[in-house]
Amino acid sequence: MSEHHSGPVETGASMDYKEHEKTYDLFIAGTKYGTAILVALMIAMAAGFFGGAGLLGGFFIWIVLSVAGVFMMR
Repeated sequence: MSEHHSGPVETGASMDYKEHEKTYDLFIAGTKYGTAILVALMIAMAAGFFGGAGLLGGFFIWIVLSVAGVFMMR
């Protein structure tokens, strides 16, 4: 805020594009893997509640589907 830049206001300060790309890649990876785990959770909840698998069966299904989903996303 206290820095004084010379030149047009539109250009602003110089950007660290390498760091920007790392942040973007991390965001995309988090979104991808997070979605896979949440989809596995929804399937496991449906199996546990409606399929008769129960709490432990639903938890086991969630673990198996999460590992499979993350493995397939790599």
